[in-house]
Amino acid sequence: MNDTNQVRDVYVAVADPTRRELLRLLADADELPLHDLTVHFPMGRTAVSKHLAILKDADLVTHRRVGRETRYRLNPAPLKQIQDWLAFYSKFWTTNMLRLNQLLEEEEE
Repeated sequence: MNDTNQVRDVYVAVADPTRRELLRLLADADELPLHDLTVHFPMGRTAVSKHLAILKDADLVTHRRVGRETRYRLNPAPLKQIQDWLAFYSKFWTTNMLRLNQLLEEEEE
């Protein structure tokens, strides 16, 4: 499989702060054209387009053409992968904090 047909890892896609901000902007709107997204960043349209391409490769963003304009929309489904991963660690830390709290209470007695 070559790189152009390869689906990117969701974790890699959200690792960059610019891409996380793009996801946030898209989550706050139904759909946004490239020029509305670009104004939020200190970079040109080409750089923002490259970030959007990485998000599209991870299936986090969909796009459609409307005339000469490309509009982008968030696809939140792949983020469930991250949510599930974090849920495991949240349970892990909650359990450990409860144990620590129990140990501290036993020491106080």
